[in-house]
Amino acid sequence: MKCALTVAGSDSGGGAGIQADLKTFIDAVAQDIGVDAAKTGMLASRSIAHAVAAALKRNTIPNLVVDPVMVSKTGARLLEEDAIATLKSEILPLAEFVTPNLPEAEVLSGRKISDAETMRDAARRILDLGPARVVIKGGHSDGPNVVDLYYDGKNFEELKAERVQTRSTHGTGCTFSAAIAAYLAHGLPPLDAVARAKEFLTAALQASPGIGKGIGPVNHFHAFHKA
Repeated sequence: MKCALTVAGSDSGGGAGIQADLKTFIDAVAQDIGVDAAKTGMLASRSIAHAVAAALKRNTIPNLVVDPVMVSKTGARLLEEDAIATLKSEILPLAEFVTPNLPEAEVLSGRKISDAETMRDAARRILDLGPARVVIKGGHSDGPNVVDLYYDGKNFEELKAERVQTRSTHGTGCTFSAAIAAYLAHGLPPLDAVARAKEFLTAALQASPGIGKGIGPVNHFHAFHKA
């Protein structure tokens, strides 16, 4: 049994944040059980980001996946402006992966992303902040396919999947980063972990239950449901 740790926000609907993370993997206490991988999500403030960075260093947490959550799908700000610098300087250098969406990648890189080349340049700039690898998620772009860009400092890889037409996209970033952490905990190579995480998320989107009147959750338990 592998153990994964999450540090993120709480979502009362159960579709995002810690609730989504826990439905994707197992939570554990670093100094008792031990941690094979970890992820961070919404950190909200500079003081929280600083405390999390100190704890990560103190416990020498491996396979850290950072989901740099900044704004919700409803437009609510989830990371204070003065916390962005702390995220960049204290947490990203500890990360095995950082998984920004396109708007978050623009903030972290300081440049506008308009095409494949500017997306690659943004990935280079983000890698310069210290993470070992970057995955820029392409869900905010247009087109029939969602193309995520993986960069490890040497190679670029594009991971494509057909866009799932659904309004149930709440917690997709949380789920994706949690799945990467889970696969890293199980010992998969980094690129394989990302590819498997994308497959998991795509299947979860396809099996979305369609509940609620707004942006609904994905189905984290799709593998256990009969067709």
